[in-house]
Amino acid sequence: MSLRDRRIQYETAGLERSDLHDNPFTQWHAWYDQAAEAGVTEPNAMTVSTIGLDGVPDSRIVLARGVDNTGIVFYTNYASEKSEQLQKNPVASAVFAWLDLHRQVRVRGQVVQVPQQQSDEYFASRPRESQLGAWASPQSQVISDRSVLTERLEQFRKQFEGSDVPRPPSWGGWLIAPTMFEFWQGRPSRLHDRFRYSRPNASAAAWTIERLAP
Repeated sequence: MSLRDRRIQYETAGLERSDLHDNPFTQWHAWYDQAAEAGVTEPNAMTVSTIGLDGVPDSRIVLARGVDNTGIVFYTNYASEKSEQLQKNPVASAVFAWLDLHRQVRVRGQVVQVPQQQSDEYFASRPRESQLGAWASPQSQVISDRSVLTERLEQFRKQFEGSDVPRPPSWGGWLIAPTMFEFWQGRPSRLHDRFRYSRPNASAAAWTIERLAP
């Protein structure tokens, strides 16, 4: 199937250096708020790419659960394939795609596990069924059929009946500490606006902002 004629024209307003905040996290929050107000489905969804143990990139969509000046946090099973990859190669990239607004944001940086207390607090805020699901799923392992999951879910539902569901020891958060952001705005003639924020390491306070050719 050919997709060569599948395209739209971008007619949105442009992006100038004067439009940008000096802090990329502040700029991200501004664009995120606009995406949420525009009704974008799950505007906190991002594609996270890691380096496989075979050196080949892997990507998947996860939900960002916190963004501040330290970085971007998401939660997962520490025994999952992505976590195994991050433990060996603690770097990742992420993409937020707000296609209805003709925008995307790319992020790259080092990755570290968040403190256990932070994972505990977030896990406690999750719906109970989601908490039980974290116990029931042997994430990334091969299973014979879905009944494996439903049986394990029922097992843990009974185990924790009448009590709070604790966070599984193998479940928690990862923090992407960015050293690069790129903000992309679609423009006519495929001459899109791109601005890159970069810094030498995650502890550096100052960001260099540069316009890139599309």
